[in-house]
Amino acid sequence: MPTLFDPLTAGALSLANRVVMAPLTRNRSPNAIPPPRTALYYAQRATAGLLVTEATAITHQGQGYADVPGLYAPEQLEGWRRVTDAVHAEGGRIVVQLWHVGRISHTSLQPDGQAPVAPSAIAAKGKTFIHDADGNGAFVDTSTPRALELNELPGIVEDYRRAARAAIDAGFDGVEVHAANGYLIDQFLRSGSNTRSDAYGGSIENRARFLGDVMRAVVEEIGGDRTGIRISPVTPANDAHDPDPQPLFAHVVEVLAPLGLAFVHVIEGATGGERDYTQGDAPFDYAALKAAYAGAGGRGAWIVNNDYDKADAEAAVASGHADAVAFGRPFIANPDLVRRLREDAPFNTPDQATFYGGGDAGYTDYPTLD
Repeated sequence: MPTLFDPLTAGALSLANRVVMAPLTRNRSPNAIPPPRTALYYAQRATAGLLVTEATAITHQGQGYADVPGLYAPEQLEGWRRVTDAVHAEGGRIVVQLWHVGRISHTSLQPDGQAPVAPSAIAAKGKTFIHDADGNGAFVDTSTPRALELNELPGIVEDYRRAARAAIDAGFDGVEVHAANGYLIDQFLRSGSNTRSDAYGGSIENRARFLGDVMRAVVEEIGGDRTGIRISPVTPANDAHDPDPQPLFAHVVEVLAPLGLAFVHVIEGATGGERDYTQGDAPFDYAALKAAYAGAGGRGAWIVNNDYDKADAEAAVASGHADAVAFGRPFIANPDLVRRLREDAPFNTPDQATFYGGGDAGYTDYPTLD
């Protein structure tokens, strides 16, 4: 039986172990440019089998929070090149998470103060993080979006394609397409946020069409073996909801299966909450989802995430429930998390006041066991 600390091949990615660092938004990239401290932050955590970066906007329109990084301007790519060089110097593997937030944004963050875009003009019952008039960070209600016109969708698909190419040019080992947590791709998937009457709304097949368009474009550009995706079948994050998620996501993995992906990254339950949280009339069957993916010819690693401890993670890998397990918040305060898991060492306590925004404190100053 495999263990959490055995090597794993995920497409073109050779991972030293099966501990994955989940994407963690830290709001430390002014003007969407990763600063030098970001290179240190990821290099400190490079003993993870795979690092998935914080969500990174593919365009200015795709930004939804203050001081998150981008992947569409030369100075942003230069900042990310410092990161990938630093991680590779430590022997690590790193992919960037490609992000378009859709309606989870605010007019102050959008080009020319425009409304955010979404499948339908339905405001999310959620918050975003901006700078107020005094320059201080503040959580505010998201702005009401406008519905995307049908002729705008190919342009956004091309934005994903360009971002994937930019990621490889910046030295990343691959990309993870963010299709989870109520952001743009997830908004298209769910009937609660997609009331379109054209080819991208209505039936499950239509609501999954945008996801398929994006994934095929990325795979055509950089190869399926360097492409992953993150999905969250039942999370209520950012007002994501659908009354019947099991058939919806069964179809999603059938769309993904022919693409030869490096990995599928599944958030089980409510993001940052209970793993047994569900939507609809019955508990979500993750084993059935994995079987549907494999049955349709899906390849690559199956990564699970959400509040796993060491015992849960070891059991998931040993049983075949997953090939690898992603850890989020434990990596914030424990740059050497892999060693601490292996040696059953105590964890540092994270400082929640420094999770979002700031400088080195609570970012690069957590001690290792040494």
